[in-house]
Amino acid sequence: MNIEEFREYCLSKTGASESFPFKQDILVFKVMEKMFAYGTLSPKDDKIRMNMKCNPIQSEELRDKYNGIQRGDHTRGLTWNSVYIDSDVPDTLIKQLIDISLEEVIKKLSKKKQVEYYNIKQKGQR
Repeated sequence: MNIEEFREYCLSKTGASESFPFKQDILVFKVMEKMFAYGTLSPKDDKIRMNMKCNPIQSEELRDKYNGIQRGDHTRGLTWNSVYIDSDVPDTLIKQLIDISLEEVIKKLSKKKQVEYYNIKQKGQR
């Protein structure tokens, strides 16, 4: 997967937006003002990796199975993974990881915000 395919898939999610709130080369994807994916577009090793939320048990399993999945950059704990998008990680799994990250973010929203999100989703708005 390349960065444009990653970007398009993230932006296809209900309520998703992109921004550069930290630096001009750090791309952030948000839903309901909460980050679900981010990464630098100018990595030192020329390999783009995006950080996404994941549950800790699944994170550990994925890190053991794929070289392209590592502990998240600049994060505490096991809830974020850094995923090299052009690596041994299949595109279908990267899309699943985006979906999982989005779900993890939605789960942490207040009940009111969750209802608002699902109302937007039900109406088919982006």
